[in-house]
Amino acid sequence: MSDCLFCKIASGEIPATLVHEDDACVAFNDISPQAPIHILIIPRVHIDSLDKTAAGDAALMGHLLTAAADIARKNGFAENGYRVVINTNADGGQTVFHLHVHLLAGRTFVFPPG
Repeated sequence: MSDCLFCKIASGEIPATLVHEDDACVAFNDISPQAPIHILIIPRVHIDSLDKTAAGDAALMGHLLTAAADIARKNGFAENGYRVVINTNADGGQTVFHLHVHLLAGRTFVFPPG
């Protein structure tokens, strides 16, 4: 989608410092972090939200989660723990309508989050 901020980041049209990159996704630091470590993992393909995924997206969704775990291990915060969040649609807190996974770490998290 030509007007999607995250599509532009994924394609390299908008520069970003990537912390992870592969054929299916890219990851970068959130510009408005909600934790000391706040990384966004986005698929290269545009999907508006988790609500718009289908059975054919199962492998991609699994890949996004395993990428999150890999990033956590490679950056040394897996053992202490981290949180993975997917906000879905407006009431779920989604503000950029390109599916993305929030990887948060560097502090203790509580549940329920709010």
